[in-house]
Amino acid sequence: MAARIPIAVAALVRDGHVLLGHRHPSRRWYPDCWDLVGGHVEPREPPHRTVTRECLEELGVRVHDPVPIPMTVSDATLDVHAFLVTRWTGEPVNAAPDEHDDLRWFRPSELAALRLAHPASLFSILSAVRVED
Repeated sequence: MAARIPIAVAALVRDGHVLLGHRHPSRRWYPDCWDLVGGHVEPREPPHRTVTRECLEELGVRVHDPVPIPMTVSDATLDVHAFLVTRWTGEPVNAAPDEHDDLRWFRPSELAALRLAHPASLFSILSAVRVED
């Protein structure tokens, strides 16, 4: 069995809403669906640093104190490290338009109707939003 690919993602939560990025339709993996912002963990990079780096690269924000949260995904090739982020400096913008063609804040009640990259993660995302509600 091949080694699982380490990924770190951030659930930015503000005022009971979670920020999701719409993956560009030209993306090789999980195109044209909504997902948490994040990316590949580099060799010898701790996942919390990955999430900090990815949020700066993709959203233009500096996150503070990312908190690990459990995240369920059905893709057995991925080793997902998820973080709840409730504090950051700057206002999130789409700083990586080649990766995401849209960014949007969603209420928990809107998430089930979305085409998510990892539908199994819905409960994890909802739990993260409720923690801050």
